[in-house]
Amino acid sequence: MAKEVRIGLIGGGWMGKAHTTAFHNAKMIFGDDMPVFELVSDVNEEAVKAFAENMGYKRYTTNWRDVVTDPDVDLVDVATPNVMHFEMAKAALENGKHVFCEKPLSLTAAESRILADLAKEKGVVNYCGFSNIMNPANQYVKELVESGKLGKIMRVHATYDQDMLLDPSIPIAWRHKKALAGSGALGDLCSHLLSVSQFILGDITEVMGVQSIVIPERPVKAGSSEMAKVENDDVITFLVKYANGAIGDFSSSRVATGRKNYFYYEIQGTEGSVVYNLERMCEVQVYFKADADVDNGRDCGFRTVLLNPQHEGFKWFQPAGGIAIAFDDMKTLQAHTLMGAMHGKPYFCDFELGARVDAVNDAVLRSIESNTWEKAE
Repeated sequence: MAKEVRIGLIGGGWMGKAHTTAFHNAKMIFGDDMPVFELVSDVNEEAVKAFAENMGYKRYTTNWRDVVTDPDVDLVDVATPNVMHFEMAKAALENGKHVFCEKPLSLTAAESRILADLAKEKGVVNYCGFSNIMNPANQYVKELVESGKLGKIMRVHATYDQDMLLDPSIPIAWRHKKALAGSGALGDLCSHLLSVSQFILGDITEVMGVQSIVIPERPVKAGSSEMAKVENDDVITFLVKYANGAIGDFSSSRVATGRKNYFYYEIQGTEGSVVYNLERMCEVQVYFKADADVDNGRDCGFRTVLLNPQHEGFKWFQPAGGIAIAFDDMKTLQAHTLMGAMHGKPYFCDFELGARVDAVNDAVLRSIESNTWEKAE
């Protein structure tokens, strides 16, 4: 039976808006619990006041601690820059709140492990915002792998590339600083690939990485001649070993010329392969060796599967295959899953997942320093 869930949001930026919209849409589409937008916090009073008015929040504050201690807040939604996640999520857990935290869970595997363990101890909903897991395409690929249709998985090739920071005149920002963001393309982009990898194929056990800082300095502000040092990776590449025996390579770039949102992976098995590219969100490329064998090898290429209402999650948005769904639909599915978790339904994107992804990230960074394989633990 539906009830009200009182939401306290920390962070009134793009992601805070996306989360708020998703909760509203989940109520409209799925008949989920009624989201009550109780309180929103951001540091700029004028901006947070406008956000509250536009997005339907009852109250606003410039002190995030008001959110985690408010008795009228059931769920704390952390949608702030990376460096703030640990302290805010930890405080919310300590106050007995359910927590929805954007990825990455924190800047280090050690901090993320603290949050995962604390969430288990408190017994509250603890959801980490890896939205790509909710993509019906990735749900379908997981089903293919688990069905055995691809045979034994041998290799994974994956990359997540954008060119949003290719222009060297773009000023320095928190994303370029280790103390504020941790890693660069690795944590910001590639962690999404790693979450999907964990969802479909399970644990990565060892990694070996290399990085490049392509633009070593950026202006301190737009048009300034004063420069500041870029401290983390523009480009990252690393090899991986899986617990299931597969091997693979992962890459990510935030300066990849011509790439806008190129979230791409290929999973190769002994009986078939599957390819997915988020820029063509509703198309999955599949190849099954058995199909080619039946036709004596004449039909030997990949074929396109168009997502349709038979695929998990798709039917709630479109009535037929070939009609596109989009990023905001993944966020709506995410909000729906979170609301279900409030009623005890199982969910995958918990803080344990966040800690596992951050353990891989930390191992990649260690391997860059040690120039050798490092265990992801």
